[in-house]
Amino acid sequence: MDERTVIGWREDGRDRSARWRSESGAAPPRRVVIADDATRADEAYRLACEGTALLWRGDFQNARQLLAAMARRIDRTPRKRKKGKPEPSQVQAFHLYRQARAQRARTLGMLLIPFEPGHTIPLRRAPDVAQACTEAYGPDDEPYVTSLRELLGLIGAHEWREKGVPIPALGGDRIHPHYGVFSPVRGEYVDLVAQAPLPATTVGFDIGTGTGVLAAVLARRGVQRIVATDQDPRALACAQENIERLDVAKQVELVEADLFPEGRAPLIVCNPPWVPGKPTTPLEHAVYDQDGRMLRGFLAGLADHLEPGGEGWLILSDLAEHLGLRTRDDLTGLVGAAGLAVAGRLDTRPAHPRAADPDDPLHAARSSETTSLWRLTPAR
Repeated sequence: MDERTVIGWREDGRDRSARWRSESGAAPPRRVVIADDATRADEAYRLACEGTALLWRGDFQNARQLLAAMARRIDRTPRKRKKGKPEPSQVQAFHLYRQARAQRARTLGMLLIPFEPGHTIPLRRAPDVAQACTEAYGPDDEPYVTSLRELLGLIGAHEWREKGVPIPALGGDRIHPHYGVFSPVRGEYVDLVAQAPLPATTVGFDIGTGTGVLAAVLARRGVQRIVATDQDPRALACAQENIERLDVAKQVELVEADLFPEGRAPLIVCNPPWVPGKPTTPLEHAVYDQDGRMLRGFLAGLADHLEPGGEGWLILSDLAEHLGLRTRDDLTGLVGAAGLAVAGRLDTRPAHPRAADPDDPLHAARSSETTSLWRLTPAR
């Protein structure tokens, strides 16, 4: 989105305006009214549902409480399904779930916070968020307005970056994700890479490295040289920091590339987004692979980049299959069409809480999910 997008409102009898900022790509609100500590949650929720944004002028902590109250109104237990009305299919349930999450994000994104130059919030009891905002937005010497929901996401990302995520496959050492780079909080795919038998220890490619966690695991396993690629500058900066922090920089080379680097390797690893679908925010690019672009691209190019006797490791959840978004035949068909064969497969079940939550709208699919490491070789 153009950072020069401007929103306007009327305040104290004058027309006012400010630059709109949204790292998530949210559209600027068309109508803005002033809200403060006297604004009631029911009124704020009604306005937000109607598409009217509320620019906050009260106490910052009260704004957080108001946002939480609005979220509770959204998350109230839905009405029971009418008798005789069939349950939605898994595909329908998935699309309804995404629609509900998008609507929730739009509604909660209507509570806005003003910023002064230097990422300073001119509100009572406002925290110092300059570092968190600089990490996401870069330096800024102009005023702007953004949503409180996005700001809280920036603060959370900064906290994760500071404390890091412990990775058992790295002996408990931590990976520090940057804003906009998917955090390796689901460790089962990392464990698979740590356990699979290595076809060689000379060279490995890590395609779509993200935080660099898989490159680091391969380095710790003794792979002498790893070329890790990504096309996102944020991911490359994040991976570089983690690789240096973990003291494997002599083994890992980072390259900006769409999928494969130049040359061949006896081991090529890829953990593409698991679910076919259109991402709606930058972070969702790590979850949703529109038209299966990365999966298809990896499979199509793998044989041409493998050394003789080498293996490509595709790490992929079958959640899309349980959701009805892709079949196992679709996947094996792509493998065969790329001139590849399956030399073996390692499976594991997810340990994340949603897999055991019966109230999750996608519980039926999540509870059946398996994450696999497919060992692929050129077909003979």
